[in-house]
Amino acid sequence: MKSAAVLIALAAAVAAGPALAAPALSVPAPPWGQGDEVGMGNTMGPASWARCAPYLSQPGAKVYELSHPRGPAMPQSGFAGKMTYQYGPTRGLPHTAQAFNGDSLAGSQGSQGTRMNALGLFGYLEAPWDGKGDYPTADVRYYGGHRQEEVKPTPTSPLLKLGIDKVPPIVTSAVLLDARAYLGKGEPLKAGVAISVADIEGMLKAQGLAKRGLLPGDALFIYTGWEDHWADPDAGKVYYAGDPGLSYEAAKYLASKAIVLVSLDNPFTDAVIGHDKPAVGNPPDLPWAVHHHNLTQAGVYQVQNGRFAEMAKDKVWLSCALVLPLREQGSTGSAVRPVAIGAPARTKP
Repeated sequence: MKSAAVLIALAAAVAAGPALAAPALSVPAPPWGQGDEVGMGNTMGPASWARCAPYLSQPGAKVYELSHPRGPAMPQSGFAGKMTYQYGPTRGLPHTAQAFNGDSLAGSQGSQGTRMNALGLFGYLEAPWDGKGDYPTADVRYYGGHRQEEVKPTPTSPLLKLGIDKVPPIVTSAVLLDARAYLGKGEPLKAGVAISVADIEGMLKAQGLAKRGLLPGDALFIYTGWEDHWADPDAGKVYYAGDPGLSYEAAKYLASKAIVLVSLDNPFTDAVIGHDKPAVGNPPDLPWAVHHHNLTQAGVYQVQNGRFAEMAKDKVWLSCALVLPLREQGSTGSAVRPVAIGAPARTKP
């Protein structure tokens, strides 16, 4: 409620004119220190809200839905339990004029559809496991220097630290980069294409954003066109067969910019050729290197299965983004409904 009230007040100040403009504020900068659980979420606050607010009052501003509708026939990841839906009959109560409906949902709800990863989703070992004997669970480390016994002390315990419930409300300025236009020449990028640092800087320049660049606390959205393969019902099973994504070096670069979140219109964030070839150009001991760096080293949040075609069509390169995961205690992820508010670019008649 506090963040919403501040955001509304800032938007009113911007709309009223320069005399009431919000004072310049500084976004906190990493490092955050040993034991931190929030990562780049620490950049959220009055400064990120102030940067977000002007886009709310732009003439012609629109709300963009950045998530896919969820349902039983949507594409679902094979790395998590399938979501199943059960719809009940319409019922009523004797001696009343009322009727009501209900349904139930089971399965990995935080791992399907448009979703956000908790920092505790991934951990790491100091050296690769040789595959012999039991997995050395006790040696796993996590973001912020947390140890296994602090995060998940037993096989059946929830995440005691670094769960999705620790993620603050993400209310900040957002940058959309159109990789479909820049790299694909209007066509969706192919599975396995890894977006590089040079690609990111090239897109910023092509979209007139080179001077602004990426700012601490920004949310970064990248449109690859892979969302064209999202089909409901998912008859062709193409969407989860692979994807274009970030390179390992690009993930390090984005972390150096202290962005709070990165989201692509893809299922894996990493560039993936197929489930038997999980990532491209990554170290052999870190096949999911982008996940590793974002979640265990940098504290950058990830949202998978974004939906950016409408924003890209309208050339809304800058916007105000709101990303609010459910506060599921100790969960490794959450379904999320991100939205962005911004004005379409004006085009000549």
